[in-house]
Amino acid sequence: MESGRSTPNRLELRRDVSAESDVDSPGQGGIRGKDPVHKCHSDPGGGRSEGARALRQHRPPAAPNARKCVLTLDGYSYVIVASPPDGRGGRGSASPQGGAPRGPPSPSHTPPASAASAAPNGQLAKQGSLTIVRRSSGKRLGRTPSSPSCAPAPPDHLLDQVDLATDNLPPVDTPDACDKAALRLRCLLRQLHRGEIPAEVLQKNLNYAAKVLEAVFIDETKRLADEDDELSEVQPDAVPPEVREWLASTFTRQLATTRRKADEKPKFRSVAHAIRAGIFVDRIYRRVSSSAMMQFPPDVVKVLKTLDDWSFDVFGLSEAANSQPVKYLGYDLLNRYGMIHKFKVPPSTLETFLTRIEEGYCRYRNPYHNNLHAADVAQTVHYMLCQTGLMNWLTDLEIFATLVAAIIHDYEHTGTTNNFHVMSGSDTALLYNDRAVLENHHISASFRVMKDEECNILQNLSRDEFREFRTLVIDMVLATDMSFHFQQIKNMRNLLSLAEPTVDKSKAVSLVLHCCDIAHPAKRWDLHHRWTMLLLEEFFRQGDKEQELGLPFSPLCDRNNTLVAESQIGFIEFIVEPSMGVCSDMMECILGPLHSGCKNQDSSQNTPGGHEPIHEDADAQIPKNGQSKFKIKKPWAACLADNKKIWKEQAARDAEARALLQAQKEDDPPISVEE
Repeated sequence: MESGRSTPNRLELRRDVSAESDVDSPGQGGIRGKDPVHKCHSDPGGGRSEGARALRQHRPPAAPNARKCVLTLDGYSYVIVASPPDGRGGRGSASPQGGAPRGPPSPSHTPPASAASAAPNGQLAKQGSLTIVRRSSGKRLGRTPSSPSCAPAPPDHLLDQVDLATDNLPPVDTPDACDKAALRLRCLLRQLHRGEIPAEVLQKNLNYAAKVLEAVFIDETKRLADEDDELSEVQPDAVPPEVREWLASTFTRQLATTRRKADEKPKFRSVAHAIRAGIFVDRIYRRVSSSAMMQFPPDVVKVLKTLDDWSFDVFGLSEAANSQPVKYLGYDLLNRYGMIHKFKVPPSTLETFLTRIEEGYCRYRNPYHNNLHAADVAQTVHYMLCQTGLMNWLTDLEIFATLVAAIIHDYEHTGTTNNFHVMSGSDTALLYNDRAVLENHHISASFRVMKDEECNILQNLSRDEFREFRTLVIDMVLATDMSFHFQQIKNMRNLLSLAEPTVDKSKAVSLVLHCCDIAHPAKRWDLHHRWTMLLLEEFFRQGDKEQELGLPFSPLCDRNNTLVAESQIGFIEFIVEPSMGVCSDMMECILGPLHSGCKNQDSSQNTPGGHEPIHEDADAQIPKNGQSKFKIKKPWAACLADNKKIWKEQAARDAEARALLQAQKEDDPPISVEE
């Protein structure tokens, strides 16, 4: 079913005309007077910076009589600029008299409809063109929607109060960096005039300002170079793929020239026709896909009703699903978040893919790293996305990648550790040069499965979407390598200690998947204890192999000398608890601004499960600003405390039993053969 986080499509179409043609066209319904969203690039009053104006010297000016409209869809604005049919305003267009641009026609002149096809000397005239540029809601570097591009100089008495220390400056590619650099440059000029600036301070601040300017130059150069006729930024999460292809074939020059004739799409007279056709195709796809959805056994449906619980019983799901938990849980998750519909995944292809993945998990018959573990981690990731509200911070493609990464993160696990592969010199260790041996194999083998046509769930992703998807999955699965654990936790903890931390999405979802991978000690005791016994059996089997090969025992792999309770206490205290704590702090840092922005809205409507995703801690101390600190629900905290208490009681009993056994040995020494 569709994800509840998706908001209804909002369609707004505004017309923005230049000053030379400030009259209503017939049939426009009097929509003149709307404020333009973006001024024309050739307009000197457009509020651009000096650096941007210098960049535009390499670009031909737009035609004075160009038309522009703005299409708003799903939170993105698409600026559509129409160039004249005689070639004026287009890149590289020139007049027949040697390339000088022709002047604008008189305001009263309206080219006939056939002007694009008629030309002197029997030659075809240049056709008009439409340029489409997507404008996201994000802030441009150094600018905010509510602030002007060029702020006035601050008063002199404020410049005297500026701290020129360079220890806690914002990153050079953030909006705040421009303001900081400008203020510091003015302060430096004032102090240079007085002759009281230290050389070291001057050097550090000038170096920072130079880096900021370089970041601005790179950002503006890329934007100005790409915004003419690139449609690659238009992602399917904003526009259905069919509409995107039609827009590309109709309104862009670059993509239309490289498309094969067999792939040509029907052209529409207006953007409105394209949108209507896209909605029509969208409805058809919904009907076809819903009729072809995979059928779920009644017992599986009953178990999946508790999918939103933190301590979900994946063992019960496996029993109901005839030992196919990945197939049904993976399918249900991708359907709940709307991934099947949004990325046009054929239901039969998804079912075949999940079946192949499940078979790979069962290949080595591991007690722990099997399809049950894959389903458990995928469900735990779902809880983190849905019940905390983290999904509202991610794009559809990022959610898709996170769910798939959770499903395939241990695909074809051998039941042995990376260290065992390295020490035994396995072929897999040789292939991946002893580094993240298993994690690299999980990723590589899974993408090989997706290369098969019958398993290619990514077949309808664009090239850019596929690259982003693959990069995210690689980053997330590699982050499950425990050898990266402490560095990963340390880096995130250091980042969150900053005054205004900015969390990278890839690192955030990587930490979430890593924590979900080791989260069974944070589940209900009966589930955690069962997982522990399965994991120990897998370790002991590795120890048996190590003994056969003459290798030293890996930790916890010796059947006769492993302290189960003590090892679990240490694992909880030193690994799981710190990880879940940092992950919680990270999500509160990420979701705090989102929660404050939609505080008056019903957040339960934004989640597939329909539950309250986020809340404020009633016991939190109220800061000086009067606002309580934002908190998320942490059901794992109580489970960790309970499980640790039980293990400590078990450890005490085990210690008493060992002491009693040792005392018996001392009282009854073994009888020698001679005696």
